[in-house]
Amino acid sequence: MAGSNHTSVIEFLLVGLTDGPELQMPLFVLFLIIYLVTLVGNVCMILLIQIDATLHTPMYFFLCNLALCDICYSTVLAPKMLINFLLERKSSSFTGCVFQSLFFGIYVTTEGFLLAVMAYDRYRAIVNPLLYTAIMTQKICFQLVLVSYLGGLANSLTHTTVLLRLNFCGPNVINHFFRDIPALLKLSCSDSHFNELLLLSLSGVIAIATLLIIVISYIRIVTAILRIGSVKGRYKTFSTCASHLTAVILFYSSLSFSYIQPSSQYSLEQEKASAVVNTLVIPMLNPLIYSLRNKDVKEAMKRSIKWKNCHH
Repeated sequence: MAGSNHTSVIEFLLVGLTDGPELQMPLFVLFLIIYLVTLVGNVCMILLIQIDATLHTPMYFFLCNLALCDICYSTVLAPKMLINFLLERKSSSFTGCVFQSLFFGIYVTTEGFLLAVMAYDRYRAIVNPLLYTAIMTQKICFQLVLVSYLGGLANSLTHTTVLLRLNFCGPNVINHFFRDIPALLKLSCSDSHFNELLLLSLSGVIAIATLLIIVISYIRIVTAILRIGSVKGRYKTFSTCASHLTAVILFYSSLSFSYIQPSSQYSLEQEKASAVVNTLVIPMLNPLIYSLRNKDVKEAMKRSIKWKNCHH
């Protein structure tokens, strides 16, 4: 039966973050607040970038897509997670598991590519300021975003396709709050070593490639900043990268605990904690990071508030 597409398990049961009934409602309220803040923060960031002409630059075009990606991949998980807090029996169909894994994989991979693209954009802006507008044209920016999404789609489709080749004949209890591929692989009654190897290798290659772009970009950026004579000039230049660098550290540090490790060292409890940070907390923090630590965004927010007050 190896290699066949026979699946006897028609639904999976999710353990969730905890099986303690007294914690279900407090966690529901907590994660509802996190999800609402995520939606409001990222939607406001997108609207601000769209309505303020001073933010119509490549950097904020990429940030707009990062905010959209954060909305999408938190929405893939949060609504179902919130519903499950209110249900005693947390079930999901096999098809639902596949689609959630597919879309989560698309957006989380795309986010990694977008962070690399944003690092490249900062490199071009700081190292080649006179050629920046000639290099980072609207067409190039659109193509870089498109490649990021296509890369996310290709990676996720690969894992989903090989997942469908496995047999699931029981048990059907997923020790997680969503249907993540590593958690699903633990339940397969087929040999899933190829899937685990593919997950580790592709995740590793993508993470190393994107991190390499980011590291090389920042090495060039730091070199260029050190050539600036005044301390004030250095600080002003580096401040344009501070928000992005913070987002990169948060994203990759949490992601490394989930996917870039051998299955022998894999802990589902560890995965739950890192998944909460990666899928729910970071999408909430990103608009706060970019609004609180970015002078252009803060100035645009002030203009928007001033314009609104003037028209009331």
